[in-house]
Amino acid sequence: MNEYICTLCPRSCNAVRTEKEGSGFCRLGTLPKISRCAPHYWEEPCISGERGSGTIFFTGCVLSCIFCQNYTISQERNGKILTVRELSDEIKRLEDMGVHNINLVSPTPYAESIIKCFELYKPKIPVVYNTGGYEKAETLRRLEGIVDIYLPDLKYTDTQMSKTLSGAENYPEYAVSAIEEMVRQTGKPEFDDEGMMKKGTIVRHLILPQHTKNSIAVLELLKERFGSDILVSLMAQYIPMGKASQFKELDRRITPREYNKVLDRFEELELDGFVQELSSAKESYVPDFLSDLKRGDEYDIK
Repeated sequence: MNEYICTLCPRSCNAVRTEKEGSGFCRLGTLPKISRCAPHYWEEPCISGERGSGTIFFTGCVLSCIFCQNYTISQERNGKILTVRELSDEIKRLEDMGVHNINLVSPTPYAESIIKCFELYKPKIPVVYNTGGYEKAETLRRLEGIVDIYLPDLKYTDTQMSKTLSGAENYPEYAVSAIEEMVRQTGKPEFDDEGMMKKGTIVRHLILPQHTKNSIAVLELLKERFGSDILVSLMAQYIPMGKASQFKELDRRITPREYNKVLDRFEELELDGFVQELSSAKESYVPDFLSDLKRGDEYDIK
């Protein structure tokens, strides 16, 4: 793939992308750039299990969330470029380690290479597509038959909020449409005898400080539009990272009052899924990507 005109995400930049660089919003090449490949134990219980989720953290993102906990890789774009064959080898290596699934984090800028990768080798364990939710249904349709589990965010229902905090005013429209396509592909959640997810869609939502109205609106939308077709993961792990300190209302953790207000609505709606404890808001749960890249230990990219 020498040169590619990109319309993969809702930004539809029509950017020229070569293998190692690009002129569009993400400024990424088409070859996968990876920051970490390792078993990950801090996903939802039906994803991580006891043996971990075989997580591949891709560099870059189609969003620009000011509070991103993976800021050093999503926006500073630290990572190592692999060939499609090398990515396939990493997937095999993780599978051989006994992980429950292959978990692709922020993969959309590399969708073309990912499709080619799975043409080379499709693992015998489920493939998870872990995304911020800002997706085009057309791109997702090309992944049908490759992806078994979708793990998107639904961050906002308010367009001004999504514009200010993630640089994408049309995020709500595209995220809801994307979830509809994901559910069409996966159907209702399915589990194996050990309680591990085999197929389905889990929608995540992160509670932000001073934005409980947004969180409640998201939960109500998910209940109304998708009901029992999805699981909902309510996340309380917010800590100020990235550029969050530039926004006074975001420069703190959520309070117990904010947490309980959203949790009460989650329970009133009888949503099925997962709820993080407030104690999950710790920096220790965020991988140290820069140290991983420098160290190159046995769980990182070879």
